[in-house]
Amino acid sequence: MLIEFSVGNYLSFKETVTFSLVASKVVSSHEELDENNVFDFDDELRLVKSAAVYGANASGKSNLIKAMGFMGRFILTSSKETQVGDEIDVKEFKLNTQTVDKPSFFEIVFILDQTIYRYGFEVNRERVISEWLFHVPKVKEINLFQRNFDQIEVKKQFEKQGKEIFEKTRPNALFLSVVAQFNGKIATNILLFFREKFNVLSGLREHLYQGYTIAQFKKYPDPIIQLIKQLDLDIDNIIIQTKVLRSEQLPNELPEELRQLIMKANNLESNEIQTIHKKYDDQGKIVSLEKFNLDEDESEGTKKVFAFAGLILETLTNGEVLVIDELDAKLHPLITQTLINLFNSKTTNPKNAQLIFTTHDTNLLNNKIFRLDQIWFTEKNNQGASDLYSLIEYKVSSDASLESDYIKGKYGAIPFIGNLEQLFIE
Repeated sequence: MLIEFSVGNYLSFKETVTFSLVASKVVSSHEELDENNVFDFDDELRLVKSAAVYGANASGKSNLIKAMGFMGRFILTSSKETQVGDEIDVKEFKLNTQTVDKPSFFEIVFILDQTIYRYGFEVNRERVISEWLFHVPKVKEINLFQRNFDQIEVKKQFEKQGKEIFEKTRPNALFLSVVAQFNGKIATNILLFFREKFNVLSGLREHLYQGYTIAQFKKYPDPIIQLIKQLDLDIDNIIIQTKVLRSEQLPNELPEELRQLIMKANNLESNEIQTIHKKYDDQGKIVSLEKFNLDEDESEGTKKVFAFAGLILETLTNGEVLVIDELDAKLHPLITQTLINLFNSKTTNPKNAQLIFTTHDTNLLNNKIFRLDQIWFTEKNNQGASDLYSLIEYKVSSDASLESDYIKGKYGAIPFIGNLEQLFIE
């Protein structure tokens, strides 16, 4: 479970900003939101199950998601997919002379195996500048390791061979990742969290995740079929036909050597996703079933729902964290709201999974859907730097129209459109 994420000097974030899923003590005007949209970790810490991020185009919404994605990827790959001297693919804030030479900052606070961890690092394109890990085994936060350039302090409870492993850690690799390569228990569990329980997706490139849903469908088809049926997509059933790829199916222009290499590989399969629709006569009676090809015959929204279905259901089943940029793209507002409601529910989300997403859908700015601490905004200043803040920071009356007030600019984070008529005046 995610508690907080902080980023600084990365893309459009010049200063360090913090995105928090900690529930405030403010009582919602709708009692059911305080029951369904939050959960208790312990007597002192309550977290929200979902959060929406709004803002104008180019305000920093997607950059917040990219920052989460970068941190996860770097943790998973820095020790095994880079070599000495390889540049770190970090992108500092470029619109200020002072930040160009400063490191980028990343920190995450999360819950793993009922323990709170705080992990972070500072990096530039050449190396890791600093790195740290803390945990809270009982009440007090305890440091497990602290790295500063080529120096490190490691507690034995984290890794008994910490100093020896650090000597094997390249400047452009994370110590946490290297310890996991040596099977350190805590480090390995943290990497598994980022690999399996913290998924960051693009809502505009949903085709990349279709394969995951196909794999899930082959094991557990019913939940995916039922989800799609309930979303009123006019689909009665789904069939996935798996075919072994034959040589003649490869492109003719493919070089023969490459063709032979491909055919020697194992498990060369192609999957055709068929959606089943009812066919009616003139009297409205069902006469047969018609097969459609998902990729060729269905709408972009339907394809997106299928592509995300496997990850959404697995996230809910296992109590994971799902982050989606542009969740609402290609989807009807009611479908988007239904997917969000799956998370804001004790019934469909008993494991307290969390959904974080960016959106332009102002229909969701409703105090019957979200608590104030579930709504976030990004806004750029006149020097191109993004700020991040929550609606909970504003005094909002219980009967306020959040959507209307947002469109009017009461909460900021909207575009300021110039006079376009001047473009057409000679």
